[in-house]
Amino acid sequence: MEVTINNQNYQLNESCSIEQMLTAVISTETNGIAIAVNQTIISKSVWDTYLLNPGDQVIVIKATQGG
Repeated sequence: MEVTINNQNYQLNESCSIEQMLTAVISTETNGIAIAVNQTIISKSVWDTYLLNPGDQVIVIKATQGG
C-alpha cells in the first residue's frame, strides 16, 4: 500500500502499524518523536496496534534541542 510520510510517498506492507513503519522507513530512536496520521496526533501507547491505511498522510515530528 502507498502512504505519504512527511510529503514523500512510500510503499508499505498491508497491515503495517505505525511502529513497523518507523522501523522500516525512519530507522531512528522513537524517543522525542510525535506521529500524526491524517492530521490527528496518535498516542505512542497505540503505535504497535494502530494500522495504517492506503492513502494515509503521516507526519513524523522530531523534537530538537537548542537555545
